[in-house]
Amino acid sequence: MVALTFIEFNGTSHQVDVPEGSTAMEAAVRNGVPGIVGECGGACACATCHVYVDEAWVGKVGEPSEMEEGMLDFASDVSPSSRLSCQIRLTAELDGLVLRMPESQG
Repeated sequence: MVALTFIEFNGTSHQVDVPEGSTAMEAAVRNGVPGIVGECGGACACATCHVYVDEAWVGKVGEPSEMEEGMLDFASDVSPSSRLSCQIRLTAELDGLVLRMPESQG
């Protein structure tokens, strides 16, 4: 299992444990984390699962693909640490990952 923490814009924290191989978006949706919509179901075809990767984790999560960068153009308040949570595949290396959520999606 991989431990993952989502922090809402208002500071509310949600800690979840999910199987390796899941995406961060799947983890949020399956555990009822508010603020992650995932309208496209993880196909990297929307920006409703936008998150900010905590600074300590940016290097471990890696860079977004070209396709993901294109979808981030549709997200609000994009920052250098922005990612689509559907594109973050959870591995043992990401155990403890912290993701922050924007005030709103889209």
